[in-house]
Amino acid sequence: MKLAEIYMQFQSDITIIEKELETTVQAKNDILQEAATQLLKAGGKRIRPVFVLLAAKFGQYNIEDLKHIAVPLELIHMASLVHDDVIDDADLRRGQKTIKSKWDNRVAMYTGDFIFGKAVETSTFFSDPKIHQILSNAMLEMCLGEIEQIRDQYNWGQNFRVYLRRIKRKTALLIAVSCQLGALAAKADQQIQRGLYQFGYNVGMSFQITDDVLDFVGTEKQLGKPAGGDLRQGNVTLPALYAMHHDVEIKKLVKDMLATNYPENIDISSILNAVKQSGGIEYSIEISDQYLKKAYEALERLPDTKEKTYLREIATYIGKRKF
Repeated sequence: MKLAEIYMQFQSDITIIEKELETTVQAKNDILQEAATQLLKAGGKRIRPVFVLLAAKFGQYNIEDLKHIAVPLELIHMASLVHDDVIDDADLRRGQKTIKSKWDNRVAMYTGDFIFGKAVETSTFFSDPKIHQILSNAMLEMCLGEIEQIRDQYNWGQNFRVYLRRIKRKTALLIAVSCQLGALAAKADQQIQRGLYQFGYNVGMSFQITDDVLDFVGTEKQLGKPAGGDLRQGNVTLPALYAMHHDVEIKKLVKDMLATNYPENIDISSILNAVKQSGGIEYSIEISDQYLKKAYEALERLPDTKEKTYLREIATYIGKRKF
């Protein structure tokens, strides 16, 4: 089954979540309202809310309850993107102007803070402290991941463990807790909650590694921004990490070309080509596939339902976005 067909199975409930998102980001301030609405309407596949819905099918499914966990998770993701664009000085997101580009850094930072606050407010629908603990921990870990990325900018000597820990915090954890909290909110068995968390974690790791590969091999049209953006910003991802560890000439090339104060103006096609020829792309895809395999293994321990099949299909789509 194709991804679009899976989404069609949940179309009415996704529409409810979209309406709830629109209602939640309403603000009395005109600029804040326009900025938050622009971000919402920029789109996105709503992967995290869909994982909430699919995970909840293993328990007592009620969309009127679930929307209060799906919306905060999507808002946390959205807010983190706004802050990322400020840190990365990014002008484009999904092919459209970012909030910091259309307004400025101050508006972007407060818009992100506003959306984070709305996420916390919406989750108060639930009285279960475990839900709030999981959400809070996810937000804390995301912040740690961002700080680590800032710390390691232009650190061409970092190791693989540092990279994997960073993407766990920045990306994988929120996908993992989307699966976990969908099951928890639906009062599914604890063993099922744990299995769904493991599934989401491994899918999230594969998702981010695939994104990092696409940053080297994707077109500007596919990415919504120029290729090689991570390296320009001094962010070392798996393909470049592999290349620099296996070829000192590539490491020297990267260090020399990106030593300028204005790396955004440099043609880095020679670096992109060197990384592609190093085997870094193939290695990264192999690691992504290993995480994807672990995600499938986690699913095998869950009850046989059509939702389990849907989760597998989405995982395959996430890990195999091509290149």
